[in-house]
Amino acid sequence: MPELPEVEVTRRGIEPYVAGRRVERVDVRTPALRWPIPAGLAATLRGRIVHKVERRGKYLLFEVDDGWFIVHLGMTGTLRVMRNMPHPPAAAKHDHIDWIFDEFILRYRDPRRFGAVLWHARADGDVLGHPLLAGLGIEPFASAFNGALMHRETRGRKVSIKQVLLAGEVVVGVGNIYASESLFRAGIRPTTPAGRISLVRYGLLADAVRVTLAAAIEKGGSTLRDFVGSDGESGYFQLDYFVYDRAGLPCRVCGTPIKQIVQGQRSTYYCPTCQR
Repeated sequence: MPELPEVEVTRRGIEPYVAGRRVERVDVRTPALRWPIPAGLAATLRGRIVHKVERRGKYLLFEVDDGWFIVHLGMTGTLRVMRNMPHPPAAAKHDHIDWIFDEFILRYRDPRRFGAVLWHARADGDVLGHPLLAGLGIEPFASAFNGALMHRETRGRKVSIKQVLLAGEVVVGVGNIYASESLFRAGIRPTTPAGRISLVRYGLLADAVRVTLAAAIEKGGSTLRDFVGSDGESGYFQLDYFVYDRAGLPCRVCGTPIKQIVQGQRSTYYCPTCQR
């Protein structure tokens, strides 16, 4: 499933192409994704200029004069820039929507159709007030994200720190892979109750989250199954995992075999020696 680094890699790959460019037309081949694509989206976007592409958590926000179209990649979604105009590759079975520009196509592909393409009109207020965005936690690269914030927001919480990271209410975008990796870097066992972690250790965790996500973005994200960037290239951060998907293999730091457990129906990986 694309997590924050993969979505940010996609955003950075797309924005130089689409920012300041006019949408010639939109071809919707499969309107039934996680939620139905708005029936009037193609007409709304025809002839509109995309001003910029931003990211909020795992959502991509494409701004035009009248509002924003919002894209979520779901579990298997990708956005690709197809530059072989005027004869781009024919749409395949899981290529559900094309935004056609003058010199390229932006193509959304999603085999499992758990992603979304939505519309938020400017008349309805700022896009960050959209119901799917309004309740998200702070961005991990925001200056206000630090150990003190995490410590304050988790007082009295008995749920595990891994579940807090995944919930996205305190900090957004730290999905399953990067939660395991960040907790390893911080030396915190993923089953530790969030309310029992000290201010000092939360400082280490906040730093670990930023370092882990930044390293993943730098290496193009992680490609475990379907993810590729906007240019079709795979990411390779998975080659540097400390714990994720390494059950039974020796810890890269101490040599202890990595353990795998299940938390909230998701696999968690950790080193029983390095993470106390």
